[in-house]
Formats: sequence, C-alpha cells, structure tokens
Amino acid sequence: VQLQASGGGSVQPGDSLRLSCATSGFTFGYYTMGWFRQAPGKEREFVAAISWIKSRTNYADSVQGRFTITRDDAKNTVYLQMNNLKPEDTAAYYCAADREGAKVAQANAYDYWGRGTLVTVSS
Repeated sequence: VQLQASGGGSVQPGDSLRLSCATSGFTFGYYTMGWFRQAPGKEREFVAAISWIKSRTNYADSVQGRFTITRDDAKNTVYLQMNNLKPEDTAAYYCAADREGAKVAQANAYDYWGRGTLVTVSS
C-alpha cells in the first residue's frame, strides 16, 4: 500500500495550492479518503474527508469555504484545493485512507497513511 502526497510548497497569505495524493495497493474506490495536518509542536488535526459513497465531504471549521477535497477514482488520487491560505495553515499535510468511513475526523480510524507534504504560508 502506498499513498504519496505532493504539491506542498512555500506561499504567501492569500495564495492557493493544490495537494495531490496518489495511491496504490488497495481498492481506492471503496475507501473514504482524508487529509490531516500537523503543525510544529501541535497534534495532528483533521482537515477534510471525502467518502466513496456519493463523494460526501466533511471539513474542519477552520478550512470550510477555503479548502475543497475531491477524488478521481479512475486515477486512484485524492486532491485538496487550498485557497486563501493563511499563516495558520502552515503544517505538514498527510493523506489517509479509511475503509469504514464512520469517524472521518478521527485519525485513529484510518487504515493507511502517506508521508506528509509541507505547506508553509508566510509573508
């Protein structure tokens, strides 16, 4: 099983970034996919999730309206479009896969994790 996140970088406040997470080794189309982030000195926190059933989405309040999670089942890839980035969005971003999809905001519910991609928002 592999989850490879990419697309991070250093940007200024107000800029946009699109993260991608390419996966392999499991049946992507039957997994809820999530994005989490972890800032230095802080615990990992939920960002967004998209279910495999009708692509229902969930977002953390802190990113609602600025971030959009999508999935392409043909490419086994999940995306996170991040707009109007703020300094507090600075973190390592991780993608994860959850077969059950019942507790999408809980990191311990996810079965597989990828390595993080770093996002830095600074003026």
